Amino acid sequence: MGVLSYVWHGLALTDISDLRMNLWLYLGLSSLAYLGIALVLTLVIQAAIIREWISMKQAFHVKTMMVGACMGVLVYLLLLVTGLSFADHGIQHVVVDLVWQVIEQAIGGLMVGLGIVYDLHRNFMEAERAG
Repeated sequence: MGVLSYVWHGLALTDISDLRMNLWLYLGLSSLAYLGIALVLTLVIQAAIIREWISMKQAFHVKTMMVGACMGVLVYLLLLVTGLSFADHGIQHVVVDLVWQVIEQAIGGLMVGLGIVYDLHRNFMEAERAG
């Protein structure tokens, strides 16, 4: 998610050049923020699997992307309320940034879901070898 953010803000929009802080400080702080977002996504998706809100049998990846998309809306609202957005360019910027956050976090939710599937598969294979 951090790499996607840098590609979006640094290469596509070039609004990282408008930062009022040191680039390395920004990258370090955003890395910590994305680690926190990934942790929350992982905990929410695992809790949803345990409570059987997300089934591993039906559209698992789509559902994890939906969880990620919801997280994207929450992250964007937090950034908007705290004023941590890159710039204010009117309603068009608000809509584009919201859509980007939803896409970015949906990809993050997919990656978390794929990580959970990989971990479950690895644990299953280790149990099979032991048994």
